[in-house]
Amino acid sequence: MDLQAFFDPIPAKLLHQQFGHNAFYYHIHCHAETFPDLEGIHIALIGIEEYRGTEDEQLLSVSGSTENVRKRLYPLKKGQSNYSIADLGNLKTGKNREETISLLSAIGEFLLKSQILPVFIGGSHDLDIGQFKSYQHMKKLVSLLTVDAKMDMEDQGTAQELHSQDIILHEPNYMFNYCHLAYQSFLTDPELVTTLEKLYFDHIRLGQLRDSFKETEPLIRNADLLSFDICAIHSSDAPGAIDAQPFGLSAEEACQICWFAGTNEKLSSMGIYGYHSNLDDSRQKTASVIATMIWYFIEGFYQRKDSLSFQSNDYIKYTVSLDSKPSILHFYKSKLSGKWWMEIPKNQNEKFNRDTIIPCSYQDYQTAQRGEIPERWVNSQLKLY
Repeated sequence: MDLQAFFDPIPAKLLHQQFGHNAFYYHIHCHAETFPDLEGIHIALIGIEEYRGTEDEQLLSVSGSTENVRKRLYPLKKGQSNYSIADLGNLKTGKNREETISLLSAIGEFLLKSQILPVFIGGSHDLDIGQFKSYQHMKKLVSLLTVDAKMDMEDQGTAQELHSQDIILHEPNYMFNYCHLAYQSFLTDPELVTTLEKLYFDHIRLGQLRDSFKETEPLIRNADLLSFDICAIHSSDAPGAIDAQPFGLSAEEACQICWFAGTNEKLSSMGIYGYHSNLDDSRQKTASVIATMIWYFIEGFYQRKDSLSFQSNDYIKYTVSLDSKPSILHFYKSKLSGKWWMEIPKNQNEKFNRDTIIPCSYQDYQTAQRGEIPERWVNSQLKLY
């Protein structure tokens, strides 16, 4: 695939700016006059300026939103690791929204097969269906993590109000788990929460997340793809969100989620959606927050330690005997990171491959030691039958 044909280069005025010593910009490959060589690239940054899913006229003009994010990302200081990152520029907008989504999906699939992690920046949140469709031909079950103040599963409305429902109902069905973080109860229909529970999908309210932030880490570590709507961040930190809310995550909490996601060895794509520069404040605060989220995600990515080869000497295997069925549970602890996993039996009738060892917490292991089956194990089993 000739990727260059699908991307607009980064504006020259941005690339000709002077950045400080050891700036992020000097350690990545940018699409300027020539397209970056993707050989050996680990992460690809992709800007998107597609907002037709909002049906809001004031958002349909050229925004320069991704350019604003780059203005704040490029001057940030490089971290401790050696980067192998390419900024591919902006994905060309299709004749209609559906064409843009198809293009996003095709580009995502190509990069995933090339073992390159795409980071999609900008556009309305409904574009994550293109990110999800990138996995359609992978012949494996995947888990989606969404961070959003709302559950976008309304019966009617704009595309950005319906897209999560479209993903869950997508055929063929290759979703193993859907997890929704940081939703706000007064913005969410209780029936939607009940529906997620009936499907044994995970959901964590904003208040719950704050009460046990570290316990959400296994949920983040279980994701294959992350879709982050910045309306989940409160408007005092992210005024440029399309659907800005007065309550929500702090910018620091959003960065912590991105760090956890970056350290997740199985996560293979990320999208940060819902930003429009026309809505931002005079200092473009939201662009700065997004740039910092990307920085933390990249730093987390280069701190990945675990091989996920659970038979290796990098892991300690713990076996817990129970008086009920199952009679035995197997847990694994990484010697390198201290993270925990537990084993879930495979269903012989499964059409797609899936991970049989899923992330958990030390608390799950303690629950098993008390003779109880961890809820995380039960929910994973129920999804299969």
